[in-house]
Amino acid sequence: MMKIYETQRLILRQIDESWAEEVLQYYNRNRFFLSEWEPLRSEEFYTLDFQKKFLQENFKSNENGTIFRLWITNKHDERKIIGCISFNLIVRGVLQSCILGYKLDKEEINKGLITEGMKKAISVVFEELKLHRIEAPIMPINTASIKVVSKLGFENEGLSKKFIKVNGSWEDHTRWALINING
Repeated sequence: MMKIYETQRLILRQIDESWAEEVLQYYNRNRFFLSEWEPLRSEEFYTLDFQKKFLQENFKSNENGTIFRLWITNKHDERKIIGCISFNLIVRGVLQSCILGYKLDKEEINKGLITEGMKKAISVVFEELKLHRIEAPIMPINTASIKVVSKLGFENEGLSKKFIKVNGSWEDHTRWALINING
């Protein structure tokens, strides 16, 4: 079952391949903007076929509990994807942790939307998924993301050298973490 959550201005939802066109539009609108922070994307990534397959695989990963991804829309335009919040590499057992990733449409930044959406998503991950720790690796030059996680109570735990391959290069990332104080 696909879950849907609401905030004051946003709807956060799990989606399936029926949303492929909207996801493709999101990536096409933000192709250049996101390239600074994401892996190199092939031309195939920007096709409807690729997005359908991606969303099918993503749905299975959501179902089996290895990923918890919520796509963001504004309440006033519920079919236009404006971002995504992903809790990846969910590990159970003694760790009960995950890695956070998020992105927002270039036209929607600096409005407090990602902070609003992440507050809700984090509460779901801690309260419903019962995870203990969320880790957010962020490139040191990404001051906007550092500002967001700082507002949400994440603490900087240090630097990992050449940690994630971004836009074709291995980049250093600061490691930010938030602990579930109730779990």
